[in-house]
Amino acid sequence: MAHVAEWKKKEVEELTKIIKSHPVIALVDVAGVPAYPLSKMRDKLRGKALLRVSRNTLIELAIKRAAKELNKPELEKLVDHIQGGAGILATEMNPFKLYKLLEESKTPAPAKAGAVVPHDVVIPAGPTSLAPGPLVGEMQALGIPARIEKGKVSIQKDYTVLKAGEVITDQLARILNALGIEPLEVGLNLLAAYEDGIVYTPEVLAIDENEYINMLQKAYMHAFNLSVNTAYPTKQTIEAIIQKAFLGAKNVAVEAGYVTPETIEEIFGRALRAVLLIAQNLPEELLDEKTKELLNAQAQVTVAAPQPAEEKVEEAEEEEEEEEASEEDALAGLGALFG
Repeated sequence: MAHVAEWKKKEVEELTKIIKSHPVIALVDVAGVPAYPLSKMRDKLRGKALLRVSRNTLIELAIKRAAKELNKPELEKLVDHIQGGAGILATEMNPFKLYKLLEESKTPAPAKAGAVVPHDVVIPAGPTSLAPGPLVGEMQALGIPARIEKGKVSIQKDYTVLKAGEVITDQLARILNALGIEPLEVGLNLLAAYEDGIVYTPEVLAIDENEYINMLQKAYMHAFNLSVNTAYPTKQTIEAIIQKAFLGAKNVAVEAGYVTPETIEEIFGRALRAVLLIAQNLPEELLDEKTKELLNAQAQVTVAAPQPAEEKVEEAEEEEEEEEASEEDALAGLGALFG
């Protein structure tokens, strides 16, 4: 049997202890993260999570041992996500908050040939600080709309040079660095996270919060409307259900001409409109003076020309007074027509 170094045994034991003592275990890729940014990341995680960087093979052994000792076979699925320069991130923070924290902690980094960009890379329109030179020809060869204006290189319109997931070439790296565009990010990339028997991948954890909130709001409104329309009372919908029932009952009463303190105004309003409609088609000799005045007033309101804004407030007050008087005249007119 091959001899196993003592430090490796101790490392696996320590990693196993860390895994068993935290409810959430995540794997992160620290490959390509310089020492200084990594130390800054440790500072940000202090008190929230424990970062332990080790060899991939030792991490795999520790996960399998912890899964067996805890009798949690689902935990062992984490080993399928070990890649690059892996490290263990142990915490009590739920995977979604942990993913968000790691993403927000990333910082921009200069272009590097052979690196994969995490987002679309756009060269913005506008003047640059670059002096004319061979770089302009390289830009134009790549389709970048660059030209010389006032002794400087100017980009004529926004131009996307890379889509998310594409690789930076040597030529494009030179151009982006010359323009001061930093398309890369330095930080810990979460590979997977385990909690309560479930392994979460970045695709699951990358939630658009605004979109999620909109979905919840739509779901709430649909549930609210369903509850109101089916008259299913809850603390949130009881008021709307009662209001809907009241309006429904009121409409039935108005349609039936059933007079109550709540319906009398609408019933008389309908009656008034019906009377005026009939009166418009009656011979003038059948109408009394009050009814004629009311019809004339209605005709004047209908054909009235638009008035200046400064006169509208005074006109509105006068019309309100006239309407109150007209309603009284209309009631008197009902007696004159049918009394």
